[in-house]
Amino acid sequence: TERIMQSLQVNLPGTGYPIRIGAGILAEQLRAMVGNLARELVVVVTNPTVDRLYPAVIPQALSGLPVRVETCLIPDGERFKTLETLSGIYDRLMELGANRQTVLIAFGGGVVGDVAGFAAGTFMRGIPLIQVPTTLLAQVDSSVGGKTAVNHPQGKNAIGVFQQPKGVVIELTCLATLPERELHAGLFELIKHGIIADRELFGFLETNTGRFAGQDWDFWEEAVLRSCRVKARVVEADEKESGLRATLNFGHTLGHLIETHTGYEAVLHGEAVGVGMLFAAFASKVWERLPAGDFARVNGLLGPLMMPAELPPLDERAFTELILHDKKAAQQTVRFVVLDGLGEVAIREKTTPAELWSLFRRFLDEHPEACRVRSA
Repeated sequence: TERIMQSLQVNLPGTGYPIRIGAGILAEQLRAMVGNLARELVVVVTNPTVDRLYPAVIPQALSGLPVRVETCLIPDGERFKTLETLSGIYDRLMELGANRQTVLIAFGGGVVGDVAGFAAGTFMRGIPLIQVPTTLLAQVDSSVGGKTAVNHPQGKNAIGVFQQPKGVVIELTCLATLPERELHAGLFELIKHGIIADRELFGFLETNTGRFAGQDWDFWEEAVLRSCRVKARVVEADEKESGLRATLNFGHTLGHLIETHTGYEAVLHGEAVGVGMLFAAFASKVWERLPAGDFARVNGLLGPLMMPAELPPLDERAFTELILHDKKAAQQTVRFVVLDGLGEVAIREKTTPAELWSLFRRFLDEHPEACRVRSA
């Protein structure tokens, strides 16, 4: 089959980088990017799962270039997105004699991208980074935009830096090895970009639900391209999240609460955001911002992909603490991302946890397929 590829450029002040999307493009694109950087050492940060699925793929791609290629393995899973894991990357870089002439390649899902990105942004005050995301979630979300972080026991992504990559290579055939549950988790973030900023993308996904499963690279190329385009435009307009970029947090208020409350393991990030998006759309409908017909479309697309999130017992006090991320929060309100229609997003300033708690209880009654809370 003829190899197809789409390209997108992210333009930021003083810097810019390409995103390459396609099936069968990894070796050629990675060689070009690393070759352009002309460095001596390449360190591939990955996890045992990806390393087992794609052994030596990157060293082979870079063979013939005058670089030494080494690997740094980090443990697999959101609960390892910690300062300890980050410290392990620094240890490995020091052991390898890494310096400013070193390139880091993040080869894996969102956790690998976030932690490797943070390492690249801080080692020697910053070394070049190339993102090679292997999960759908990382391809449409975390690999684009330069947000890197680790979790703190008190809060998700609490410690991090903005570190834009030198390039992103999205090899779509990696999706063939993704478990269905992980694919669905990524679809939620992809759908999010349609919901908040691109009605046409939303419609495209609605009419192509039959292509969500399987290896239809034409479909994935189009879906991932459109999704990345939304993310790239938002990042270009607001790189450091002072305004517009906060709209990408649509669904994340409740999503982060679910992740934190379930200990980051039982529910995948994308799944938590999926529930959070349905809740945010539900809130938007109740507040008479989102037309009922638009809510029905959102529910129609999200609903079939959901696995109900099972939450430990939750009362209003715990809900409030989790929503505010802080027992001592001075401001007792949150900025809540709402919809004024499909593709029309707004921020509702000063939303109180009490408002959200009463809405959440209604939501549980009306949408048990999305979320259940165990009784104490």
